[in-house]
Amino acid sequence: FASRIYEMVCGPDFCITNVVAKWPGSVHDSRIFKESVLCREFENGHIQGMLLGDSGYSLKTYLMTPYLNPTEAHMQRYNTAHCRTRVLIEQTFGILKRRFSCLHSELRLSPQRACVAVVACCVLHNIGINRGDIISNSDDNDLNVAEDVIDGVVDMGGNGKTVRDHIARNHF
Repeated sequence: FASRIYEMVCGPDFCITNVVAKWPGSVHDSRIFKESVLCREFENGHIQGMLLGDSGYSLKTYLMTPYLNPTEAHMQRYNTAHCRTRVLIEQTFGILKRRFSCLHSELRLSPQRACVAVVACCVLHNIGINRGDIISNSDDNDLNVAEDVIDGVVDMGGNGKTVRDHIARNHF
């Protein structure tokens, strides 16, 4: 069976807001994102807000990555906050795997059926959240700060580095 790679985006309540399930395991995350509908929606200005990605992604005005070599205290604090917030997606993966044991190991399905099964698990996961089956994140104060940061820089223009530097200097 060929391995697959799945890209997901989640909100602070562990609800999955986007899933891409079609690529072979050899494809890099950044390529999957670059070719996604979500990326096009951000590029065309149809979606306001920001995503957090690891250092494998390209820094964009809407996609914040950590500083590779933070040299100042505000950069280090930004990286710490970035890491603490990005852990939500890792927690969401863990919740999915606990909820659906079939995701904890290899799916013995064709690659196409495995993709359908993963998306179905994501939909069922969201239904569970909407029904109150999962307790939401208790660290809401940090998430409100993140919303304030986004509101302050969405219309800033420029490039990803300018936006990230502005966020780091003014909020961390």
